[in-house]
Amino acid sequence: MRPIAKQGDGGHFLCQSHANPPQTAGEASSRWRGFAHKPSLMESLLDEQYHLCCYSELPADQEGLGFHIEHVENKSQNPPRTFDYANLAASALASENDLRAFKARGDELFGGHAPGKQAACDMVRFVSCHQADCHRFFAYVSDGRALPAKALDARETDRAQYTIDILNLNSPYLVTLRRKWWDELDELFQEHAEKGWSLIDLAAIDLVPVNRRLNRFFSQTRQFFGPLAEQALRQHAARLV
Repeated sequence: MRPIAKQGDGGHFLCQSHANPPQTAGEASSRWRGFAHKPSLMESLLDEQYHLCCYSELPADQEGLGFHIEHVENKSQNPPRTFDYANLAASALASENDLRAFKARGDELFGGHAPGKQAACDMVRFVSCHQADCHRFFAYVSDGRALPAKALDARETDRAQYTIDILNLNSPYLVTLRRKWWDELDELFQEHAEKGWSLIDLAAIDLVPVNRRLNRFFSQTRQFFGPLAEQALRQHAARLV
């Protein structure tokens, strides 16, 4: 999970709705369902997220999937934040076609549509994508799993594991994609090392945005390359360090 720096306020219509926020879960659901400006709002969210899912860092469109607008703090739990731009993000899996397709083939839902996240979420334990240091809570290993980072204390480890579980970040679908990505990076790394090609340039290919887009699994890639990644980012995309 990479931290998302919010930009702007989501536009006039969102601000107008937030000026008179809903007070009950029912009102929040009804008003959100009727909000007609979701497409432009989604564009703003994806732009500030470099077109990666706020939780899984999956470029959903590259996998033939969509996005939905996620309430990081569930609107049923805190209705007044329904139209609060600081509470919104773009999460993988569109609410219509993707959910039906995943269920039809037996895949587990993840991210904002994970059953745990749809239920009551403990925001004290939950690591939010809007938390500036959220990246330090998670480690990604060669078999594709997301784990709590080793340097965390006991409370932080609990928060990381809680977040992984509630978002189902180790769904078989995500684990398979992350494992394949790790193997691809490892193969390229070995080839570049053997041939004396620039490893920093290799890291930059998958870490530096192109047309406001990042490649898949930014945090996993950053951890894979370690110090090389930090050097590549400092040289080519310091704003992401």
